[in-house]
Amino acid sequence: MTERTSLGHRFGAFVERAGRKIPDPVIIFMALYPLAFLVTVLMGGHTFESMGAGGEPVTYEILPMYQSEHVRWVFDNALLQNWLGFGNGVLGVIFVVMLAIGIAERSGLFGALIKRAGSHIPQALLPLLLMFMGVMSSIATDAGYLVLIPLAGLLYAGLGRNPLIGMAVAFAGVSAGFSANLFPGPVDAIIGVNAQAFAEAQGVPFTTADGTPLRPATMNYYFIVVSTFVLTLTGYFVTRRFVEPRLDREPFEVPDDIEAGEFQVSASERRGLRASLGGLVVAVLVLLGMIYGPLASFETEAGAQVQPWMDNIILLISIFFVIVGLFFGIAAGTFKSVGDVVKAMVGQMNTMGYILVLTFFCYNFLGLLSYSGLGSYITYLGAETLLALGLQQFPVLLLIGFIITTAIINIFIGGLMSKWMLLGPIFVPMLYFVNPAMTPDLVAAAFRVADSATNIITPMMTYAGVILAFMRKYRPDMGFGDMLLIMLPYSLAFMVIWTALLVGFFTLGIPLGR
Repeated sequence: MTERTSLGHRFGAFVERAGRKIPDPVIIFMALYPLAFLVTVLMGGHTFESMGAGGEPVTYEILPMYQSEHVRWVFDNALLQNWLGFGNGVLGVIFVVMLAIGIAERSGLFGALIKRAGSHIPQALLPLLLMFMGVMSSIATDAGYLVLIPLAGLLYAGLGRNPLIGMAVAFAGVSAGFSANLFPGPVDAIIGVNAQAFAEAQGVPFTTADGTPLRPATMNYYFIVVSTFVLTLTGYFVTRRFVEPRLDREPFEVPDDIEAGEFQVSASERRGLRASLGGLVVAVLVLLGMIYGPLASFETEAGAQVQPWMDNIILLISIFFVIVGLFFGIAAGTFKSVGDVVKAMVGQMNTMGYILVLTFFCYNFLGLLSYSGLGSYITYLGAETLLALGLQQFPVLLLIGFIITTAIINIFIGGLMSKWMLLGPIFVPMLYFVNPAMTPDLVAAAFRVADSATNIITPMMTYAGVILAFMRKYRPDMGFGDMLLIMLPYSLAFMVIWTALLVGFFTLGIPLGR
């Protein structure tokens, strides 16, 4: 074993051991709630002064939560206001999006699209198109991991080349490029609506630096569209420059149980894809009818421009996926009755059980922080520390520092939503009060960069074990350290290039979205 491989194994083993010792985020929030309650008992009545959203000094007080009126508040608000109603019903928005994506995904649409595209890729463009398809597959949730990555290995095996090359570039696109896309999707809804809730809970305006109101689902849209092409080119370069030269020299084997037909488009899927084109036309017509009909933009008597369709973009996107998914599922035979559609939605909701548990404890904890004033105090202490270091004069350093911090945490704690719940409530208000240029959309974009770029070098990522199992079909002795060494160039390149892109948007004053 070479020294480099040994180093990879040691680092992989260290991350795995450390990650297993970190409790599940649900357990962390379960422990933080009584701890925060105890702190309010000890610090109840303490006052402090901080800068308000408008620049004026505001006096805050930490409430003693042991008093009867405050205990009653805990019980009266635990279910509705603090959980289901948190952030004006953010949980409901997330569920609606997932229902729509569930219909499209469980109809087989996403898997068929990936297989169809994968079977028509010229060899010279294989890494480029696999990377692009990987990035785009983030809107299809599991399909990218479970269809595109093994398909990429099969494509390379058919060409007589190391299948790990194809699997690596597909894995980089699907997971390291997870937050980029050409279309807003579930990630945008989850991050955006929660960012708005985090900001408004502590008096941070949900606007850009020039005061333009933000829309949760599209506040990073311009950035993620540009990121899609930048990451595709970056991944292609890394593959050709670093990954291919190394893996083309290494041995591999193709097991007998690999069936090419498993990743070929079936006759029913071809029928579904043809029908989905009609569904696409219908969906576009329905959306245009809404945008130029009841949801059309208008001007108020005061001269303000109102765009109802943009305010409801999440629902419109959901309608689009429902229509196209139904057309595919009915034609492909996946949906033979309305009951099958219901089962698809129920099946998708079955995967949301963890989200329900996580948000119950997380949102109640955040509600306690907001009501008691303890959240404002934590923000105040963090902001004062950063001010003491003089970092308010260097917003780029604040931005890069937050990206590095999040990237390190991501290596040890998996799950985009759980980390956003841990970091967002602290950093969204804290960084804004240190420097008002650090708006919620900018902090959210920085989080997305850091969270995605390091997904492929941590065993804590949900699909890390699955991808390793896929790769072991072609190299049985492969360990996580070996996979880490293959994926590390992608992670480092994405971190550097993507961070530089975000810094460029920020310093040049380019809007991240709308």
